[in-house]
Amino acid sequence: MASIVTTVRNAEKLVERTMKGNDASHDAAHVWRVRDLALSLAQEEGLSSDSMEIVELAALLHDIGDYKYLRDPSEEKIVENFLEEEGVDEVKKMKILAIIKGMGFKEELAGHANGEFSPEFRVVQDADRLDAIGAVGIARCFTFGGSRNRVLHDPAIHPRSDLSKEQYMKKEEQTTVNHFHEKLLKLKDLMKTKAGQRRAERRHKFMEEFLKEFYEEWDGRA
Repeated sequence: MASIVTTVRNAEKLVERTMKGNDASHDAAHVWRVRDLALSLAQEEGLSSDSMEIVELAALLHDIGDYKYLRDPSEEKIVENFLEEEGVDEVKKMKILAIIKGMGFKEELAGHANGEFSPEFRVVQDADRLDAIGAVGIARCFTFGGSRNRVLHDPAIHPRSDLSKEQYMKKEEQTTVNHFHEKLLKLKDLMKTKAGQRRAERRHKFMEEFLKEFYEEWDGRA
């Protein structure tokens, strides 16, 4: 097996290579932020150095082959092939792949998220969700909406409630602001670590203040 340092370097190169065509809401910079957040949460949660290796690789590789950007079905296998080529041991490999497969919001909607989570899963998922809220989350949300030519807001289009996994993944007409109500404002209560919950409080509050101001400006009240 390659040393963990070499594997991490190679994972970084893979991220840069496979994600370079993505818009800035899901680019390499998003991955670096999630990696930094995940390692920081893992430290606060007291994870072992072995766990830290799993956390770092899962965080780095979590968005490769994302369904929103899939250009070719073979891309789903990229991460698995990479871990095999790097000689990552079987137990670690399975843990990393399980984290990546289960961490999406759509899995939570499908009810796959009920059950026991490994400490590594908790910190990587919380890190990814933290990057979806707060000031950075707002910037990413409008960047993604812009990349899909979505309108900012339309008072006639109401946020969808009780979304199923299939509805969430559907590309039907939606406004960018509705994404706050359909997903982003729900993330604070879905955090799975104490460290993640603490950080989510502040980011959530910032989004609420932003939306209040947004609606007032939209209606010409501010």
